[in-house]
Amino acid sequence: MSAHAAELRTRATELRLHGLLAHWADVMTDPEAAARVAQWLDWETQERSRRSLERRLREAHIGQFKPLADFDWSWPAQIDRGAVEDLMALQFLADATNVVLVGPNGVGKTMCACNLGYQAVLAGHTVLFVTAGQLLGDLAALDSDSTLRRRLRHYAAPDLLLIDEVGYLSYSNRHADLLFELVSRRYQHKSTVVTTNKAFADWGEVFPNAACVVSLVDRLMHRAEVVRIEGESYRAKEAQERLAARTRQRAARAGATSRKAKP
Repeated sequence: MSAHAAELRTRATELRLHGLLAHWADVMTDPEAAARVAQWLDWETQERSRRSLERRLREAHIGQFKPLADFDWSWPAQIDRGAVEDLMALQFLADATNVVLVGPNGVGKTMCACNLGYQAVLAGHTVLFVTAGQLLGDLAALDSDSTLRRRLRHYAAPDLLLIDEVGYLSYSNRHADLLFELVSRRYQHKSTVVTTNKAFADWGEVFPNAACVVSLVDRLMHRAEVVRIEGESYRAKEAQERLAARTRQRAARAGATSRKAKP
């Protein structure tokens, strides 16, 4: 068997094309078969890659988001653009480093997190995006220990877990314990991205009287890249721009109507 034929057979084996492999000797007797088989294997590889990407994007629940290329970097009063762009290379996933995006409402934390998640999916990783409210509400609603363990495994499994909006609501001690359990399971094994409007010193307000808050923060921060974003709400800025554009359009239409009405 030639080296090329052996390579094709290896690819067919990796793709688990057992029907083709069962008739390999018959197929390869045709002098033109190698070229056709190579094309078939390319098609199969491409189609499986496409379906895998679609499935991982669907399961990531990232939803719609603004691409980083469209972000107005001049708007925030403070943001380390270099740090954000370095994170997009996804090197932090290699050593299970966490990422914490800190800042007030509307400055682009969720946008950055979604872009990280999307890049990770494109790179072949499994990703899950969830808000803190959804995550903790889901876990706290489970009464059965076995069901809770299965659900914790679900959230602990992705290569990258994105937890959005930590700090916008306050939670009970049970919620704090559940988040600590999840962070502990992922600690030094998988990367977690957290967006929050609270400095870690203020997480006691998010989880009042919870004994595990210090340990929770410690595990999140032990190996973490922290990006602080300060400024006015980017969403408010865009809303004002849309309002101004509509006002100009209405004024232009009114002016055109007035000119037509003149004798």
